[in-house]
Formats: sequence, structure tokens, C-alpha cells
Amino acid sequence: MLMNLDITKPISDENITVTDTTFSGIPVRLYLPKRKSERQRPAVIFLHGGAFVLGSCKNSPYDLLNRETANKLDAVVVGVDFRLSPQYHFPVAFEDSLSVVKFFLQDEVLERYRVDSTRICISGDSSGGALAASVTQQLKNDPVFKNKIKAQALIYPFLQIIDSFMPSHRENEHGPFLTRDIAIKLGALYVTKDEAFSQAIRKNKHMPQESRHLFKFVNWSTFLPDKYKKNHIYKEPILGRFNLSYPALLDSRLSPLLVNDSQLQKLPLTYILTCQHDILRDDGLIYVTRLQNVGVNVVHVHIENGFHGALTVMTSPFNLLIGIRIKDKYITWLEENL
Repeated sequence: MLMNLDITKPISDENITVTDTTFSGIPVRLYLPKRKSERQRPAVIFLHGGAFVLGSCKNSPYDLLNRETANKLDAVVVGVDFRLSPQYHFPVAFEDSLSVVKFFLQDEVLERYRVDSTRICISGDSSGGALAASVTQQLKNDPVFKNKIKAQALIYPFLQIIDSFMPSHRENEHGPFLTRDIAIKLGALYVTKDEAFSQAIRKNKHMPQESRHLFKFVNWSTFLPDKYKKNHIYKEPILGRFNLSYPALLDSRLSPLLVNDSQLQKLPLTYILTCQHDILRDDGLIYVTRLQNVGVNVVHVHIENGFHGALTVMTSPFNLLIGIRIKDKYITWLEENL
């Protein structure tokens, strides 16, 4: 809940001009380098985590991350404050994010900020990683925008709601930082306030009868490297036990892992960071495997001592080095690839 209290002001410094504005009616925080540049700049659009319920691009860890990205890359950075659940359910956060990205990618907007249209990355952490992945998938199917996304960067992303009994869910049920119960309780709110839904997810009994054809896209026994399977036994989610059916459960805009291989083939250079002690670890690992299988250029960084949400505790009062390490790895990759 600290995320909702920790809101920074748009304070510029000697290197970066920081302003709060709106793109397509959605609040954004814009980071513009001050130094003169003869060439056009790269750009990064960052979508923050918080289980679609909490957080803001104005939280101090995200402000630090985006400010440092802008400074080190000499890049334009856009932090997005999409609307949150439970006040706004799926697909509002996705639609807000897509609207901001499409607004920014207009030729006249890129020209205004002197952005190189061939050097743009969409990034996000946790639920923001889901938004970044799904927005990138959508844009790569759009002839107007498909050539304007050079890369995507996903930091311990949430990528599916189909199976709540992945090995990483079982191994990290009690955290650290993010427990399985809290993740399910918060994440379910993006779909509905009905507590019966989150109870069904806990038992892996939330998927509707007509969803079995989707299981092949998230089957961890097929896609996880052996070292992560350990002695876990794969069991399909139990179908048709939950009385209400939500279309969101079949929608790749919520679960980016649900797109087929022909769609995945279109995706750009991809950076995926996973953490060992994270209930969402296997989402990222499965995406790495599926993208590699179809020939997408993927850089995978796995943090053995990392945990979910580490970025959010890299600033005061926590100042944890693991969060700073994740930040630095992400920015270094952007420097080398964007």
C-alpha cells in the first residue's frame, strides 16, 4: 500500500526536464533530456506494476528508473498512469496504455520530441509487463505502427491468468514480498470484484469449459526448462466449476501468452528479466521459450537471488541493492540495444 502514498512531484534536474501532462487524455510523466543533440533520440514508454490495482509512474522507484533511463540513454521517456481497478476493470488499463502509445507514435508527436521512430521500446514490470507485452502484440499487427517498435522489455512480467498452479506459484506461495494469496486477490480485481472468482483462482477452478484449447499455450510441462520443473507434476486447470464466465479469461490482452506462434513471430527484440523467488517466474520463462522457438531475438536475464517487486524497494526507506541491480541491468541492456 506504500505505492499509493509514495507520489513524487515532477522535479526537473540539471540533466532532465520532468513534466506531468496528458497523452490522449491519460496522465503521463514525461522525461526530456536537456543536453543538445544533433541526432534524434530513442524513446522508452514505461508501464508500471501494481497488479492493475496499485501504483503510479510517479512512485519514487519508477521516477528514479525513468529519470535514469532518460539521462543514461539521452532518451525521451514516458511513464503512464493508466486507470486502475477495482474502479476500472479489464480492459481499461490495456486500452489506456495502447491509447498513450499510439498517441506518442504519431509522426508529429515524435517530431515534436525529436524521437527516432526506429528506436522505440515499450517496457513494464509485473502487471505493467503484461500491458507492455499485450500492447506490443497489438501494435505489431497494426500496419500503421508495426515498424515503430524496435524492442520490448519485460521485468518479472505477469503473462497469464489461466493456470494458478505453476511450479513458481507453489514454490513461492508465501513470498517473499508477494504471496500467492495477495497476488490472486489483487489480480482478480482487474476482472471482477466478485470474491468467488478469486477463490476459484486459488483452487485453479476458474476457467470456463470452452477454454481447454488455450492450455497448450501455457503448459509449463512443455515449455519450462527442466531445472525449473523439479519434481512438480503437471495437472490441467479444472474446467467449468466456476458458475460465472468472464470473457477476459480467454483474452490475450489480459494473458499475452495466449497468442499463437504466428503472432509471436512478429514480435521485436525482447528483454525478459525473471527472478527465482517470484510466483510469476514461470510466466516469463515460458514466454522466453515460446519466443525463442519461433525465432524471436530474446535476451533472458535470470536473477537467482531476486524476488518479485524488487524494483519497488530500491529507494528509501528500503534501498535494497537487488532492486538497484535489476534497474542497472535493464538500463544497460537498453543502452546497448536501443
